[in-house]
Amino acid sequence: QVQLVESGGGLVQAGGSLKLSCAASARTFSDYTLGWFRRAPGKEREFVATISWSGDSTVYPDSVKGRFTLSRDNAKNTVYLQMNSLKPEDTAVYSCAARKRRLGTSRYAIEYDYWGQGTQVTVSS
Repeated sequence: QVQLVESGGGLVQAGGSLKLSCAASARTFSDYTLGWFRRAPGKEREFVATISWSGDSTVYPDSVKGRFTLSRDNAKNTVYLQMNSLKPEDTAVYSCAARKRRLGTSRYAIEYDYWGQGTQVTVSS
């Protein structure tokens, strides 16, 4: 069982930055691939980023590519989502998720087994 706790959300002006963290309780954090997803009011959950167990591989959708950077520190059981050049359309609840590393990275929420409770990000125009 893996417990995930997100932090770092808040209110920021358009063009600003936020850094989200996701801390995991897993005994062996490197056993897991991590991903971030977001859900805006009235919209479906959207893939934001994923990172391999080693941190060597990351995947982003076009909507955040070049603005968001996902990294991980396996010694601290934590992943970090650095979000720059934020836009009002980035407003959403951001959640991190985990899946076993042997399954590889994935952009599909249904393929993740463990989820955090989410953290709100609001970008004002």
